[in-house]
Amino acid sequence: MKRSKHYTIRLRNIIVYGFHGVHQEEKTLGQRFEIDLEYRLKNPPDPWKDEESATISYVNAHNIVSQVCSEKRFNLIETLGYRITEEIRERYPVDVIIVRIRKPSVPIQGILDHVEVEIVWREEQE
Repeated sequence: MKRSKHYTIRLRNIIVYGFHGVHQEEKTLGQRFEIDLEYRLKNPPDPWKDEESATISYVNAHNIVSQVCSEKRFNLIETLGYRITEEIRERYPVDVIIVRIRKPSVPIQGILDHVEVEIVWREEQE
């Protein structure tokens, strides 16, 4: 019987300020974004070894989110989420990544809490 182990690391409600959006005001004035990041290590070592090398540092994960949000401007938060996913994938052995981006201030004539996009990447099983 094959056994598997995994654990998921979640960073909730990372707050960044960015200049992402389609409208000129969004590109000029900028706005607040709220981001959740979840990731799961592929074939993780045993966590009871209690060593930082047994995981992906959430400090490093937070830095990736902040860096991607500040280094380039995107029209779509979908594209922003995709870039965050790609950066995590390029640097770490993961098999699941979920990025949620909330935009509290949206140029919509109507009342709503926020707009949210969720990007899910899963490594395909053979």
